[in-house]
Amino acid sequence: MKTTRPTISARMNHALERFLPERRVFIRSEQETRFVRLRPLTQLAALAGGGVVVTWSILATALVFMAAIGAGSERAQALREQALYETRLSRLAQERDSRGQDAMIAQERFTEALGQLSQLQTLLLNAEDRNEELERGLAVLQKTISRTLAQRDEAEARAASLQGALVTASGSARPPEARGRDMEKTLGFLSIALTETATARAAADAAAQRAAEQAEKLARNTREMALRNDQILATLEDSVTRGMEPLKKMLRSAGVSTDQILGTLRSGYSGQGGPLMPEDITTGESAPSADMSARANFVMRQLEELQLTRQFAEKLPFGMPVKTAFRFTSGFGVRTDPFGKGKRMHAGTDFAGAYGSPIYAAADGVVSHAGPSSGYGKMVSLRHALGRETVYGHLSRIRVKMGQKVSRGERIGDMGSTGRSTGTHLHYEVRVDRKPVNPMTYLKAAKNVF
Repeated sequence: MKTTRPTISARMNHALERFLPERRVFIRSEQETRFVRLRPLTQLAALAGGGVVVTWSILATALVFMAAIGAGSERAQALREQALYETRLSRLAQERDSRGQDAMIAQERFTEALGQLSQLQTLLLNAEDRNEELERGLAVLQKTISRTLAQRDEAEARAASLQGALVTASGSARPPEARGRDMEKTLGFLSIALTETATARAAADAAAQRAAEQAEKLARNTREMALRNDQILATLEDSVTRGMEPLKKMLRSAGVSTDQILGTLRSGYSGQGGPLMPEDITTGESAPSADMSARANFVMRQLEELQLTRQFAEKLPFGMPVKTAFRFTSGFGVRTDPFGKGKRMHAGTDFAGAYGSPIYAAADGVVSHAGPSSGYGKMVSLRHALGRETVYGHLSRIRVKMGQKVSRGERIGDMGSTGRSTGTHLHYEVRVDRKPVNPMTYLKAAKNVF
């Protein structure tokens, strides 16, 4: 009789019988009762499947928990960085306000110094007028003394003549008593004439002494006033130089030539005039010295350059378009497109803030566009001096119109998320001759000036 060899499953069931004995699960219904045999191999497969499910559940739970912990730490780190960044922005704003106050104080001191210089120049001119009057009075006194001395000499000559006549008459036939009376009369006349002459000479000498003392005092006052004027001019020169250097540095950082802007602005502020008068007309005031005039003219030219440069700086985009709380979300240059279109050029700087935050003009200018624009949403464009232009995109509201003139710091719109935008922010551009440049160049250059 031929025997059959047991199958592999039968051998495995037999081997597992010791650990997983065969079990039967009875299922009873109204008509019949059935049972299901659970062989050892089936039980092993069920246990293995259950173990895999439990292991997968544990691993998945661990991964989710670790991801939650990582996200929490990244969020906390982002919040710390945001707080640190806002603290730095607050510090920079405080420094900017402090520098602005220092500039205002320096301007007030400069204006006060100019007023003092004007008063000192007026005093100097008045002193020179008094000096001329004293010189004229001294000349008159000298003429009076000369006339008095001439009268004295004439009286002395007359006395000598009378004395000679007396000597001649003493030899005549007149009696001695008559000659004595004549001598007494002559001596009395001579004594009176000499007394009057001595009195007039003493008065003239006293007047000349007083005039000399006044002239010396006036000369001393003039020297002291000239020294004070020199100190004031030196202070003004130093103040103008220290006030002009930050402006020149700011303009150089923005690639602007100071000579170019001064020429441009002088052409717009060149009004002069007045009646045609002869050259020798005088106003009654003495002219200052050549050196003082040259230094004063130099200070006035420096003041003119400082004023024109500040006026020009108001016309370039050195102002901040956002003054409320914000954060930089994207800078100028090539970046990954937020809509997944690969690498793209970003022609401006993005300021993210609260919806409806005020947007301000960065410089004096004229509105060249105010309305929708492809990709920019609601957009405002301002035209400034020397081919400069600023663009403000993704606005929620526009507050200016085409052709309107605006000043630096004037509100032109509200922050929004119109156009091709992923969230509330301002897209800010600076263009030079219609070519975009990095706006941070202007903002960093103006950090310690405005």
